[in-house]
Amino acid sequence: MNRRRSIAIVGGGAAGCFAAANIKALSPDTDVTIFEAGRKLLAKVAVTGGGRCNLTNTFRDIRNLEEAYPRGHRLMRRLFGRFNHEDTCKWFRDRGVRLVVQEDQCIFPESQDAMEIVSCLTEAILSSGVRVETGARVTSIEPGWRIMTGNGDCGRTFDAVIVTTGGCTGSGWDGIFSGLGLEISAPVPSLFSVRVDDKELKSLMGTVVENVSVSIPRTKFRASGPLLITDWGMSGPAILKLSSYAARFLAENGYRSSMIINWSGDSSVQETAEMLGRISAANPRKQIVNAFPESFNSRLWEFLLSRTGINPDTRWQDAGARALNRIAERLHADEYFISGKNRFKAEFVTCGGVSLSEISPETMECRKHPGLYFAGEVADVDAITGGFNLQAAWTMGYIAACSAVNGD
Repeated sequence: MNRRRSIAIVGGGAAGCFAAANIKALSPDTDVTIFEAGRKLLAKVAVTGGGRCNLTNTFRDIRNLEEAYPRGHRLMRRLFGRFNHEDTCKWFRDRGVRLVVQEDQCIFPESQDAMEIVSCLTEAILSSGVRVETGARVTSIEPGWRIMTGNGDCGRTFDAVIVTTGGCTGSGWDGIFSGLGLEISAPVPSLFSVRVDDKELKSLMGTVVENVSVSIPRTKFRASGPLLITDWGMSGPAILKLSSYAARFLAENGYRSSMIINWSGDSSVQETAEMLGRISAANPRKQIVNAFPESFNSRLWEFLLSRTGINPDTRWQDAGARALNRIAERLHADEYFISGKNRFKAEFVTCGGVSLSEISPETMECRKHPGLYFAGEVADVDAITGGFNLQAAWTMGYIAACSAVNGD
């Protein structure tokens, strides 16, 4: 009688649990064990999307995958040919989860409750006989495949290991991969809000502008979307996207850099000036401070005017072309200084991980060590906000599961 194939999964997050569930669906007789360092599975999934779980995205607003995946877009393009966002939606719908699509193309459970996703995955795992060991921090993986935890040798060897530990900072991967000779791209934070030490700006905390463009001067890093002014600086999708695109640049510069804001989105200086001209023509007798673009509130407008040096009590009809152009230039290129970063609550993403040159893009198997697979953020793949990081976890988890079952 043939011995049952056994597979260890190191990490009980989105990629690990999805891999486990799909292994059992593909091969019910396979013995699967999840080693999770924390007390609970899927702890990060439970808080993602503000506790609502942004499961995936329709990708309709993504022209090129590099927009969504600053690192790993070529790999994701290939993997999506086998399991993409539509497959993810079908997988969860088939298990009773109703989904809704928001205007920004983010996909959530209809319940708006991340625990529905946690429960769905947990049920799929436990009902299929997956063994779960929590509080089991893996300290090393030895060819063979033997798993060492903080409590010592787990006492078993496995036919395959799927590593889904997620991202980390510092030297978190040094022990687990020691002796395997893997190239690791140094991990640094991604998806964070930024500190801006400007007291007048911070007094506007809670202000949201729905469409701005943010960029770092003399670089290619640029992002658009809503911006939120906070009591420490700036956040919101535009800032979080910029932090993702510029993750390594900002880390190398100690999270200190100039940042340019175009408060008129993607509009040119000329287009912004024309917009101000229309406001002036419609409100000639009003003071500049009292007639402003609909995208701003009065406090933000007054703050921006103060940065131009123009008297806010001036009437639009008396402002003149020079003043109008000065305002347009400020709205188009308003410069601030990033003095540090802030974590975006518990939704912390790491740029870096196992170099993609170490991984077969067809199977997610380690090129140097057959039987060792990677999925999720442990690989050097990360994304902007909007459900793209979870989609990468589902996709890589599924591909690694199929490959590990088949011994590819």
